Amino acid sequence: MPGENLSRDEAHERAELLSVDGYDVVLDVRSAIGGPDGEGEQTSGPRTFRSVTTIRFRSARAGATTFADLIAPSVNAVTLDGTALDPAVVFDGTRVALTGLSEGEHVLVVDAQCAYSRTGEGMHRFVDPEDGEVYLYTQYEPADARRVFANFEQPDLKAPFRFQVTAPEEWTVWSNGAEESRAGGVWRFAETKPISTYITAVVAGPYHYVTDSYSRTFDDGTKLEIPLGALCRKGLARHFDADDVFLITKQGLDFFHDHFDYPYPFGKYDQAFVPEYNLGAMENPGCVTFREEYIFRGKVTRAAYESRANVILHEMAHMWFGDLVTMQWWDDLWLKESFADFMGVFAMVESTRFEDGWITFANNRKSWAYRADQLPSTHPITADIRDLEDAKLNFDGITYAKGASVLKQLVAYVGRDAFLEGARRYFKKHAYGNTQLGDLLSVLAETSGRDMTSWSRSWLQTAGVNSLTPVATYDAAGRITELAVLQEAAESHPELRPHRVAVGLYRRTPAGDLVRYARAEADVAGVRTVITELAGAERPELILVNDDDLTYCKVRFDEVSLATLRAHLGDITDPLARALCWSALWSLTRDGLMPARDFVALVLDFSGRETDIGVLQMLHAWTRTALVHYAAPSWREEGGRALAEGALRELRLAAPGSEPQLAWARFFAAVAASETDFQLLSGLLDGTARIDGLDVDQELRWAFLSPLASHGVADESAVAAELARDDTASGKRHQVRCLASRPSAAVKAQAWAGVVESDALSNALVEATILGFSQSSQRELLAPYTARYFEVIERVWAERSIQIGMAVVRGLFPALQDDPATLAATDAWLEAHADAAPALRRLVLEARDDLARGLRAQRCDSAAA
Repeated sequence: MPGENLSRDEAHERAELLSVDGYDVVLDVRSAIGGPDGEGEQTSGPRTFRSVTTIRFRSARAGATTFADLIAPSVNAVTLDGTALDPAVVFDGTRVALTGLSEGEHVLVVDAQCAYSRTGEGMHRFVDPEDGEVYLYTQYEPADARRVFANFEQPDLKAPFRFQVTAPEEWTVWSNGAEESRAGGVWRFAETKPISTYITAVVAGPYHYVTDSYSRTFDDGTKLEIPLGALCRKGLARHFDADDVFLITKQGLDFFHDHFDYPYPFGKYDQAFVPEYNLGAMENPGCVTFREEYIFRGKVTRAAYESRANVILHEMAHMWFGDLVTMQWWDDLWLKESFADFMGVFAMVESTRFEDGWITFANNRKSWAYRADQLPSTHPITADIRDLEDAKLNFDGITYAKGASVLKQLVAYVGRDAFLEGARRYFKKHAYGNTQLGDLLSVLAETSGRDMTSWSRSWLQTAGVNSLTPVATYDAAGRITELAVLQEAAESHPELRPHRVAVGLYRRTPAGDLVRYARAEADVAGVRTVITELAGAERPELILVNDDDLTYCKVRFDEVSLATLRAHLGDITDPLARALCWSALWSLTRDGLMPARDFVALVLDFSGRETDIGVLQMLHAWTRTALVHYAAPSWREEGGRALAEGALRELRLAAPGSEPQLAWARFFAAVAASETDFQLLSGLLDGTARIDGLDVDQELRWAFLSPLASHGVADESAVAAELARDDTASGKRHQVRCLASRPSAAVKAQAWAGVVESDALSNALVEATILGFSQSSQRELLAPYTARYFEVIERVWAERSIQIGMAVVRGLFPALQDDPATLAATDAWLEAHADAAPALRRLVLEARDDLARGLRAQRCDSAAA
């Protein structure tokens, strides 16, 4: 039988044959604790737990053959309709064969020993280095429930689930359903509504747990009561601001009940912040899981709280888009992720204190989409997902952020009321079912009265991003005679799309502010569209296409507008317009149309005046990328000095204790490059230096220590001393990263071996090691690993879990060896490995594209020297 992968065709065939009436899953996780040094009771092999699953299902025809999914080290027993089957015959390590099924009802019972995970896939087991406590949680999407219990692992075979978990008596256990009983270390949970396997969940351990409640009375007098819970590791309890989590949760529940006209259907609402989590969060109904980094151990900016609020509301939107109504197969992943991404921001802006969320969306989220949409692996929002490996890689900027951008335009296209009414009808018509693209389009066509077919074809079923450029002509009096918008598309994806856009005209006031004085909305279609409404307007200094960020496109400028931005970008008073201009300038830099040094200069000139802290932090990230990957090698040292000097200047100018001060402190540490810079960072760590108002808390201490380690200023003993101050799970991750970052051939060899040649490290420590390994100041030291990378990646992909495989292939690609030889080596590997796993080839192709883009940008920057 095939291995861990599952094809779309297999899933379709199984869905045609089977329907599932229910699951009873009994887990015994007492084996999670005990054993030598907390690492396991078994003397060999993985630490395991017992999993007994009873599946009640029906077959549509007699004589059928199919399979159940299970990835487990061993199976103790299998029975089908009371008849024992030999596990050695029916179980191949990934599937349980079911042959000769009669038409009608069946009961399958699988008793297995399943393995705890250290990769964040399946039942993840974490030992807290601070106190030795063990914590468990599950993470399945797209198909890792089969690592915990036997099932039919595909989204369209929904069923009710009932979980029973035996655990150490001093623990607490949570699942999707409400706790029905707890006695003698055995927890029993209420049966769920019909849901897909990938959103079932179990969380267990000595978690810190806080409770609250939400209530709402509907117009008909009925009352909805939702018990709320929030949990984290005990070691994080002192940092846990559960009140704010509950505030956002209640505001979100109010918003979605106001607009969806479908009461939250899953009973309770627990939110678990868990360690070593691969994702931002996961929408398990009734038991949502989040990465614990959303609990802030030190001072963070408003942008971090906004990000957490957005994720909370994104996952809440999934309760309807994804959990109540689920895509049939991963082709239509966008039916949940695009909607959750859009509705998360929509709800945040309209119901919480983060009223400027669309600025963050335009500047941050959409930049993720624009990057993904220009990779060779770009795909339509409705993708062609052949199998589970394809599905795993399609949790990307297109499925999330481009899809959300397109939905934002759709709201402008069909109207807000029609869009929300379409959602309401969609939920009622397909509750607890599975859908495809056409199911959504049909209700939107009903509510809007518009033909959704051509819109869908242009926006959902084609790939690529268009560029929009303004072209204006003027009369002798300086008034616009014609303003046209030119639309372009890449040769590889030539589709020209209909865009609903706003075009804004800006000029300076006598006080020097750059403000909008005219605006027109229009439908842009084809190569050239004239914006008739703006004819006769006075000559602008800046023309901003896609003002207010209504559509999804790359914004270009005419020469006058670009010159205005070079001189007066910081004078734009509207924060969204300013963010859009920054984003457009970054796009020019990435496309090799603006020298990287020019972008760096703009940041140095104007970012100190940026009022949106999220935009400022995004500019810091972009500027580092510009210096490391897009600047001419001959200019990097000079550019690095300029950035460090500029960052320190802004750090000292920032108001004491302010968010900009914190952001500039972190940025200064990230770009520090001189002995003087390192002396200041060392002084801030040991207390001999001080910047008024800057609280050097533990997280900021690690941020300052990191560059000292990577430049050889702080040695292993300094890192050990810092860990002694912060002997926590977070501290351990920082320590591992710092140790791997040291500029030593022996250190690099050890880090490489720890990630590539061993699977002893957890997912979080693999990530930390890779982050430390690749340092832009160590290009020569890392050069020998280019050849080794291409020698090992196919083996790593075959031997390791897909999550770790993705981390290694992406993280260790020799991106810092940015020269034509590395590009040639990448091409040679691709040519020689035409038959490699498609998902692996996709990752390498994406990395190659980033490298080629960087080389083009470097040539642009060199020409500006």
